[in-house]
Amino acid sequence: MEKNEVRKEWDNSAKAWADFVRTGKDHDREELNNPATFKLIGNIKGLTVLDLCCGEGYNTRILARKGAKVTGIDFSPKQIELAVRDERKEKLGIEYKVMDAANLTAFPDNCFDLVTCFMALQDIENHRKAIAETSRVLKPNGRFIFTIPHPCFEKITVNGKTIHAADAYFGETKFPIHWNMKRLTMPFRTISFHRTLTDYFDAINKSPLRVSKLVEPKFPEKAYRKHHHVGDAFTKPSSIIIETVKIAIKQ
Repeated sequence: MEKNEVRKEWDNSAKAWADFVRTGKDHDREELNNPATFKLIGNIKGLTVLDLCCGEGYNTRILARKGAKVTGIDFSPKQIELAVRDERKEKLGIEYKVMDAANLTAFPDNCFDLVTCFMALQDIENHRKAIAETSRVLKPNGRFIFTIPHPCFEKITVNGKTIHAADAYFGETKFPIHWNMKRLTMPFRTISFHRTLTDYFDAINKSPLRVSKLVEPKFPEKAYRKHHHVGDAFTKPSSIIIETVKIAIKQ
């Protein structure tokens, strides 16, 4: 039931989310996470890329414009509908599929050079299965790069109260996120899962993936002055970017 509940929230928020992303209102994406993540991704021209939890396809389109052959998946039909509608206009050659990131059986083993997951792994109920499936579909020496809210500094809701994760760090917590900032055209709600860094690293280490880089991006001072709502993001990391590489297993 949890998975259906999370999917329903993303379906219901599809139009509001698309407006938030496509009109430059997602300041964390535009000025913090995307610059740092795409710098880490580097040159992907000619590579086959899978974008997990692609939503309405904003970053998927960026990947395609950089010359990659991209497939975007999301378990929300409404989000994929918006992505497909945009693909019909721009025609970047992106293939979109309604698919659960924890069940990639439609793809064969060792078929992608790169898998990305932009600020979404924390929204996947079964993150362990998603990481295992990602590892399976990656080619040997392929990379899985994902961005998540920093588990040490994110804000979570426990018993109806919003607190800093550091005050209730251990264990997994399912909680709602209420998107109601003034810059939104309409408010919406999604569901996320707080997990520790150990949770993520244990899931990675149970697969052939190995962490190769870790980045804690920092807001540029200019952006911080412009967007005071980001709070203490200039002095504390609000997100973390992790690059993993699939090791070649000798037969």
